[in-house]
Amino acid sequence: MNDLLIKFILSAGTLFIMFNIAGLLTWVERKQSAVMQDRIGANRASIFGMKAMGMFHALADVLKMLSKEEFIPEGANKFLFNIAPYLSVTFALVGFAAIPIGGELVLNGHSIQLQAANLNIALIFIFAMMSMGVYGVVLAGFSSNNNYAFLGGMRGAAQMIAYEITMGAAIMGVIMVFNTIDMQALDRAQGAYMLGGWLPKWGIFVQPLSFLLFFTAATAETKRTPFDLPEGESEIIGYFVEYSGMKFGMFFLADLVETVLVAALMATLFFGGWQVPYLHADGFYFPWGGHMAMANLPVVILGVLSFFFKVALFIWFLMAVRWTLPRFRYDQLMNLGWKILLPISLINIAVTAVVITLLGR
Repeated sequence: MNDLLIKFILSAGTLFIMFNIAGLLTWVERKQSAVMQDRIGANRASIFGMKAMGMFHALADVLKMLSKEEFIPEGANKFLFNIAPYLSVTFALVGFAAIPIGGELVLNGHSIQLQAANLNIALIFIFAMMSMGVYGVVLAGFSSNNNYAFLGGMRGAAQMIAYEITMGAAIMGVIMVFNTIDMQALDRAQGAYMLGGWLPKWGIFVQPLSFLLFFTAATAETKRTPFDLPEGESEIIGYFVEYSGMKFGMFFLADLVETVLVAALMATLFFGGWQVPYLHADGFYFPWGGHMAMANLPVVILGVLSFFFKVALFIWFLMAVRWTLPRFRYDQLMNLGWKILLPISLINIAVTAVVITLLGR
């Protein structure tokens, strides 16, 4: 029973944290774009005269969407129309269950893995959940009884499928190097060191090309600029054009949840996850021979802080990309995915296999 309670607390805590980070990104996006464009940004919403740097705008957004009338177009499939936004958000959130946010916490002799779902096939589970998100896009476009929304849904499905294949192929090099698809084991494997103990054996250092491929494909998976073809309102009509109120907000939130999930995946697969350079289970071991002993709790806390720092760094970078690059044309998008990224990822798999064979592992 204690184990079930611990799992429930970890699951609820992880989802609560990640969901609120995604909600906070509505403010982060406004303020970061304002800084990049030399503007003030969100600063109007206030509570009792306090503006809190515009942070109340996120709350104002929720209240606005909850108070707006929900519209269902004539001839729409009401069941599919209503369930589509929930599918998009749910499958994006479930993937967080298999991402480790820290190492092993020992309390009163009881070992706790800071991972809601400790699966030995965690990576497959996460990709399966991400791939299911395409149903929300397709059903939203199909059920709206709107030809433009239907085309937007087909466009979105084609994009997500194309780049999910590249994402899967891109991480094969990492899987081959570390020989596991268990996310916790991947984190621990990246705790090794190279170059005489000076350089952490992170995925970015052993598979730099995989990281570039994964980052590009993952950005397309979030359906955000420069890959926001399924929902670029200024030039084309998106798959959720018929949605209003909170259901529209759920599609918008799903993109932000996917942004956090992608950032967490990049931190885990390529930057050691919760690993801190030179930090081991009993403290710091420096390459020049020094040692700083530490108890288990401080070590775990540093690991959790390290994970969320890396996630925040990638979120910042994804936001910077979103406000820097222009949108691709659809033919450019598909050519990039099928004719450039996928062949390069397959070549990377072959080269990695040859190198591993030559090294005799």
